[in-house]
Amino acid sequence: MELLSILWNIILIGLVIVPILFVAICVVLYLVTDPYPIVMRYEDEKTYRDSKTGARHKFPDLEQPFSVNLSVVVPAYNEEDRLPSMLEETIEFLEKRLQDHPSYKYEIIVVSDGSRDKTVKVAESFAEKYGSEKIRCLELVKNRGKGGAVRLGVQSSRGATILFADADGASKFEDLTKLEAALKGLVKCDPLTQPSEVSDQLALAIGSRAHLEKESLATRSVFRNILMYGFHFLVWLFTVKGIKDTQCGFKLFTRRAAKVCFQSLHVNRWAFDVELLYIAQKLNIPIAEIPVRWTEIEGSKVTPVLSWIQMGLDLGIIWLKYMIGAWKIKSDKVD
Repeated sequence: MELLSILWNIILIGLVIVPILFVAICVVLYLVTDPYPIVMRYEDEKTYRDSKTGARHKFPDLEQPFSVNLSVVVPAYNEEDRLPSMLEETIEFLEKRLQDHPSYKYEIIVVSDGSRDKTVKVAESFAEKYGSEKIRCLELVKNRGKGGAVRLGVQSSRGATILFADADGASKFEDLTKLEAALKGLVKCDPLTQPSEVSDQLALAIGSRAHLEKESLATRSVFRNILMYGFHFLVWLFTVKGIKDTQCGFKLFTRRAAKVCFQSLHVNRWAFDVELLYIAQKLNIPIAEIPVRWTEIEGSKVTPVLSWIQMGLDLGIIWLKYMIGAWKIKSDKVD
């Protein structure tokens, strides 16, 4: 009993001290430097290679009207091994949809985040097979982090709706239909058949693995479970309320919602999802969280301890920066 009492006191002290330490560290980081500048692109990153002619063409801008139903943005850092199967699954689903709906148009933008392997060659081989109207590769000059890669990919998109999906294929792509159904419920029009109506609405639907948490608890170490719960606590404390899984790499935006959220995004690393949802909640943009199927794929770039600590620091930074006005949400006058 005495041991349990001591452990309980340690936990209570930790719940008080840990947030204070995070705030203190964030204040120091803010006073020393701003490690999260808005991601800008180099001139070489503004074009893609035409699969037929080899010529370079300029990527469109998110400010322009949509010209395809769906854009799929795939951030990829050294993903030559996992990317092919993800693209094959995605294309198979979208090509089948195209057969059922001949007027439907899609694009896939693979964002190579400063990859040093054959990620770009893999993406361009798919572009040669299916055409650069359907598949394009955005090759970043240097690594920006997942958040920076997703942001630049979204800003190069033509879709009435924009999905970002991880290159590992951990999420079943056909669960896109679940996100589209949820989006339809929010905006009262069908993303599949009414792209014009959907494009100008404000809403997003996000995939969630929260329903799989009980299974994952049994397979993870006690330490990793503590880190996970600590991260969830910090998310709730500093930023996003009411979302069970902020980190699932399967999120669907209307074009307008993508423009509003991504133009204020600062975090370039793993916690960028949290800032996106924080911005959306501050602007009262409707969010639907939908259970999706998910399978852990070998080759993850997330380092369990360092990445969780880094994400925790990012959460504190997000809270502090917005609280003191160092970061501002640009579209705070959304209708």
